[in-house]
Amino acid sequence: ITVRDEPPFLFSGTASALRTATVPPRGAVELMYMVRPLKRGDYSFGSLNIRWNSPMNLWVRQAVVPAAVPVKVYPNLHEMRKVELLARRDQLAEMGLRNVRLHGEGTMFESLREYTPDDPYRSINWKATARRGHPISTDYEPERSQRVMIALDVGRMMRSPIHVHDPGGVSWDMAKVDFVINSVLLFSYVATLKGDQVGLLVFADRVQHYVAPRAGGEHFRKLLEVMYALESQPVEADYGRALSYLGLQNKKRSLVVLFTDLSGSRASEALLRYLPPLFPRHLPMLVTIRDPAIDQETGQQPTDSDKVYRRMVAEQLVAERRLLLEQLHHRGIITLDVDAEHVTMAAINRYLQLKARELA
Repeated sequence: ITVRDEPPFLFSGTASALRTATVPPRGAVELMYMVRPLKRGDYSFGSLNIRWNSPMNLWVRQAVVPAAVPVKVYPNLHEMRKVELLARRDQLAEMGLRNVRLHGEGTMFESLREYTPDDPYRSINWKATARRGHPISTDYEPERSQRVMIALDVGRMMRSPIHVHDPGGVSWDMAKVDFVINSVLLFSYVATLKGDQVGLLVFADRVQHYVAPRAGGEHFRKLLEVMYALESQPVEADYGRALSYLGLQNKKRSLVVLFTDLSGSRASEALLRYLPPLFPRHLPMLVTIRDPAIDQETGQQPTDSDKVYRRMVAEQLVAERRLLLEQLHHRGIITLDVDAEHVTMAAINRYLQLKARELA
């Protein structure tokens, strides 16, 4: 008997979907093969195509068995599991995260530390003091659930590729939106672990998804369901429509984190017009990924007229970008403009610093 499955086209290893086996009389066999999805999103396995020989091998029969099965391919969640494990061990620094402590007199146990003269007497942990032979204090984390609203741009400029590589030295090109979605998921997960309410607004030329801020693991799974199949759209992002909608839906003070791309004067003008009005009711933070190709052009010594022109254009783009970020900063916007490899940790560390100051 020969069986051919119909796995999704964008899976690798599809050649192994053709399997052959001998079935004993009145028996059964199990055929297995492995495929690997190359991109997140919704997919479907198709029908089973079966061929088998007649009892005397005089002819071959064929049948198609309907067996369509939809499957969901989620982003790689390995980093989230690693964050959770390290958070439990108080070892977030191993991932580049600064575990900012919120010293206070809350009710959630956080850690033990050396006693200092200005500590209240009731903070002394007598069991730990007896065990270590010198005064030890208990630190408590104040119980503060804050609101974090993430605005994710999936417009045309987020389709541009960026070059990334893993710690093992393997490199590849990834669409900017795919990279940012991974960053947003990890950012949301850390905020969820910290007990904050996390919301999500996805937009291009219109608002595509809105998830009101909530806390807890079940809510994070809701965010994951929204993001796993997102695709960038071939249209310009409408910051005005998106941020106006966000402001109408969120009256309580929130950290508003906008993940987008800075390209073109129209986008810059729109950001200057629509992002600052969120302040001071909210605390806006702009997260963008620098283009390494432009940075590389500005650092090269030109040897011909073509390279001189390329460097001049690159320097102009860098200057315009720097000016926009400075203008936003002067209007109360927190700006993070970093390379792709550091954007996730930079955004999370900035969030942790702000949380320690109660989103000041």
